[in-house]
Amino acid sequence: MSNPVRIGLFAIWIVVLGSVPFWGDNAMARTAIMLAMSSVLAYSWNIIGGFAGYPSFSTAAFFGLGSYVGALCQGAGVPMPLAWLAATIFVAAFAGLIGGIVLRLRGHYFAIASIAIVEVCRLVVAAWGSLTGGGNGLNVPLLMWSPDNTILFFLMVMLALLVIIFAITVFIDRHRFGFALKCIRQNEDAADMVGVDATRFKILAYVLSAFLCGTAGAVYASWIGYIDPTDSFQIVMTVEIPVMAMLGGAGTVLGPAIGAAAFVVLEEIFWANFLDWNRAILGAIIVVVIFALPGGLIRIFSGRTRLPFLRSRSTEAVQ
Repeated sequence: MSNPVRIGLFAIWIVVLGSVPFWGDNAMARTAIMLAMSSVLAYSWNIIGGFAGYPSFSTAAFFGLGSYVGALCQGAGVPMPLAWLAATIFVAAFAGLIGGIVLRLRGHYFAIASIAIVEVCRLVVAAWGSLTGGGNGLNVPLLMWSPDNTILFFLMVMLALLVIIFAITVFIDRHRFGFALKCIRQNEDAADMVGVDATRFKILAYVLSAFLCGTAGAVYASWIGYIDPTDSFQIVMTVEIPVMAMLGGAGTVLGPAIGAAAFVVLEEIFWANFLDWNRAILGAIIVVVIFALPGGLIRIFSGRTRLPFLRSRSTEAVQ
């Protein structure tokens, strides 16, 4: 699939999401905001997990820190856009410092360390009650707008973040920086031997995978109006976001958007129809899809599917 086609498909998807408040109800508009936010997080993870091949589970830490920094700044009287900017800069700096340490690890060790970052951040925020409100949470000043205008505003903000991270992904995919990350994914030692500065590229990829997560967290806090450690540092998010990217196609340009859309839509359908078993059914279907399509759903659109029954039919046709 050529680059103009991928950009065109993504533009159509943005227009569809942006038009939801004009023809759907508030519930559908809320789903559109969550879908745009999930896509931003999946695209962010795709930089370090998809292009560089490092199984990071620290997305929830970046999202939670961004939500708290944004909420604290707004509570101190900082205008909302500047609070979002402060959250973005803080999370980027945090990722740069932490990345210099944990990216010395590889494979399972790196994955475990990235999960530990989420839990440590949650415990620090929960214990620092004098600043963060501890387990009681933190109230965030709300916009005094009508519900319809508020939903439309936050949807447009999330879509703007999605466009930014998509542009970064397209740049990485076509730039030598992306080529270096793919070399690291294939064989880091070999990449290092041929002159790729693996440490520098990995840290840069880690920062790029973090900073918009912080922005999305701050925007989410402004939208919801209340945050607490359990909700902001969801351990479930550490798994859901990589699953979205892998479901659509990790290391690809359109895969995270496709995976996030499929995941959120299936989640809404199963939650509405199978209240007690929705997580189990959703998990089983995702496992089947990932095993049947190792390259993600994007393989269907690219015509390179590996579905077993399609292979057998192709073989029969040839014979």
